[in-house]
Amino acid sequence: MPPPGPENWGAGWGSRAIAAAHSLGLSRARWSKALPVRIISRTLASYSRRRTALTLRAIAIQPKTGKPATGLFVALHGWGANSGDLSGLAPYLGAEDYHMVFPDAPFPHPYAPGGFMWYDLPAQYSFQSQPDFDRQPDLQTSRDRLLTWLQNLEQATDIPLSRTVLAGFSQGGAMTLDVGSRLPLAALMVMSGYLHAPLTAQVTAAENPLPPVLIVHGRQDAVVPLAAAHQVRDRLTELGADVEYHELDMGHEISMNALNLMQTFMQRVTSSLGQSE
Repeated sequence: MPPPGPENWGAGWGSRAIAAAHSLGLSRARWSKALPVRIISRTLASYSRRRTALTLRAIAIQPKTGKPATGLFVALHGWGANSGDLSGLAPYLGAEDYHMVFPDAPFPHPYAPGGFMWYDLPAQYSFQSQPDFDRQPDLQTSRDRLLTWLQNLEQATDIPLSRTVLAGFSQGGAMTLDVGSRLPLAALMVMSGYLHAPLTAQVTAAENPLPPVLIVHGRQDAVVPLAAAHQVRDRLTELGADVEYHELDMGHEISMNALNLMQTFMQRVTSSLGQSE
């Protein structure tokens, strides 16, 4: 059976998600050598190298400053990619004093060797929020694992959730919205993402208000239609979130302009966290 939708999605999307790095003149060989990819502690290593019912495998990058981290940045890849898909963006986010962690989704992708997925997509999937989709077993499994993993990550790094920024591309963006609305995080970034199921007022309870959210989507996105971004923006606004929304002339990717917006948003978040101390 061919993969659903127009995407031949697989790990090849990594090269498109790091289009900004290429535009800066860094080939894959050069930027992979430039990144100090290390497990950030023995505690983190013990659960990031194993995939069990409560853990996720991850790439972790220590702060470039060599000083204790002031925050945590976690990015979730899309359908058919892996933890290396977004890790190449780490040097360009302007957050040199942050730990950065990039997990693999729990499930192997059926069409992309070395790729993973947070859940499978049915044929002719529309990327429009559907209430019954919330009950899909693999989505529930990924949600539970990701929630537990993020809470364990808080303990392993000594960085509270309130200083954690969660980002995601495509299906990772959908998971960012799902899980990020259930935790007291510093901010969310949704890149070319969508709502796989409605966000409800019960999930975004008063004791856990939604954090600021950056949404960036391409007008020429042939995979996740622009209407999906409108749905995300409108629902978050209805729930009272502080939404920063941008449409760009790009496809299903993270362009240089999108990366600039991510960097500016990170600066806004870190500045706000600094003022709250």
